[in-house]
Amino acid sequence: MRSERHRDSLARQLREIDANRPDFPGEHLIVFGVGALLMVAGMRSRTVLRRTLLTAVGTALVGRAASGTGGVARVARVVKRLG
Repeated sequence: MRSERHRDSLARQLREIDANRPDFPGEHLIVFGVGALLMVAGMRSRTVLRRTLLTAVGTALVGRAASGTGGVARVARVVKRLG
């Protein structure tokens, strides 16, 4: 039980650190590119386990690129305000 609380606390701390750090130029484009490459590699993989893992990690990175600080979600909010 204690290890679960410690793990949750560590995950929360990492999310806070990530949310509070500044973006570097092109960060989301790089993360998106790596995610897309992993997804393609996963689709081409021969083993089911490797295909599943690569595709899952690639999908997570693409989602992160779209929703992270300064990502597509932030751009969408700005566009919505303008329109």
